[in-house]
Amino acid sequence: MRQYSITVEAKDKGRRLDVFLMDFSASEKLGLSRTSLQRLIGNGNVGIGAVKSLKPHYKLKSGQQVTLKVEDKKTDALLKAEDIPFEVVYEDGDLAVINKPAGLVVHPAPGNYEHTLVNGLLYRFKDLSDINPLRPGIVHRLDKDTSGLLVIAKNNAAHLSLAEQFSSHSIKRKYVAVVKGRVEFDENVIELPIERHPQKRKNMSVGFGKKSRYAKTLYRTIKRAGAFSLLELEPFTGRTHQLRVHLAYIGHPVMGDKKYGQENGFIRMALHAKTIGFKHPSTGDYMEFSSDIPKEFDLF
Repeated sequence: MRQYSITVEAKDKGRRLDVFLMDFSASEKLGLSRTSLQRLIGNGNVGIGAVKSLKPHYKLKSGQQVTLKVEDKKTDALLKAEDIPFEVVYEDGDLAVINKPAGLVVHPAPGNYEHTLVNGLLYRFKDLSDINPLRPGIVHRLDKDTSGLLVIAKNNAAHLSLAEQFSSHSIKRKYVAVVKGRVEFDENVIELPIERHPQKRKNMSVGFGKKSRYAKTLYRTIKRAGAFSLLELEPFTGRTHQLRVHLAYIGHPVMGDKKYGQENGFIRMALHAKTIGFKHPSTGDYMEFSSDIPKEFDLF
C-alpha cells in the first residue's frame, strides 16, 4: 500500500476533492481515473486528518492535509511470464511499440491463461499498467491471426492517456490486406453499421438493428493482380472485426479469413497492422511507427 500526503494550498481552496486528487494523480503519474479516485474516497482510502468519511464533492480548505492510500500494482496470480518471441520496435519508460506475430492471442481469457502476448510481455518488461490485472499493459488489441503493431502501456498514466486517444479516434492506424478479387475503385469509403450476427453469436455483421454501431473504413487499392488485390485500410472507428466485416460485405473478403471469407488455402489471414501514430502520454509529441508488409503478402 502506497500512501501520499498532500497539502491544500491557497489556490486550491474551494476545489472538489476528486478534482484536486485528479490533478495530483496526473502530476505524479499515478494513472488514477476520476472514477477510481471516487471509489477510493468512498472506500475510506482518502482522509483529511482523522476524517475518513468524505464525499468526492467535498470542498477543500486551505492548509488541510489530504492523505491518499493506493494499493500496490498487482497482476492476476494466474498469469505466468513466458518467453514468447516478438519484435520490440520502440521502448521508453512509459510505453513500448511491439510487432505482434500472426497466430498469437493478445490477452488471456477465463480458462486460457497461457501462451498469449500478455505472458510474453510479463517476461519481457519489468513494468506494465495494471488497470486491468488480467490484461497488464494492453490498451488495444489485434485479432489472433492479425499481425502488426501494438502500443503497450508501462504505467497507468500512460494507459489512460492512450485509451483516451483511442476513444476519441485520434490515433492514426493503417493496415494492409490481401483480399479476394480485383477491387474496382482505387479509393473508397465503406460507411456501414456493424452489429452482432443474428445467428452466429461469435461473429459480427453489417446490420441496421437497434444495437448496431456506426462504422467507417477508408480503403486504397495499392495493387491488383490476377484474382487478388492489395489494399491499404484506415479505420475511422474501432468496431470488433470491422475491417474483415466491411471487406466481406463488399465482396472482397481478406484472404485466409475463415470466419468471414471462405477456405482458400492461404497460409494465414492476410491482414497486417502496418502503421500506428499517437501523442506520447508524457511529452505530448506525436510519434508514428511503421512495419514492413509481411513477405507472405507478396503475391504481386
